Amino acid sequence: MSNIIAVLVLGIYLVGIWKFISGYNCTNFNRQLPTKLMLSLLWPVLLIVNGAYRQNFTKALKGRR
Repeated sequence: MSNIIAVLVLGIYLVGIWKFISGYNCTNFNRQLPTKLMLSLLWPVLLIVNGAYRQNFTKALKGRR
């Protein structure tokens, strides 16, 4: 049972990364690769603690500026 939960959590994490990277150009963030990677990998933490990141994350998921 714990293996299924771990796979599910990892899947959600990876889909979040993929969706954020796909819509990254719709955000106000710097376009440099290191910034893009850092923000993509830390998305769960930043989503919880940072309001501006939440707004940009939503823009990236919806694909709008």
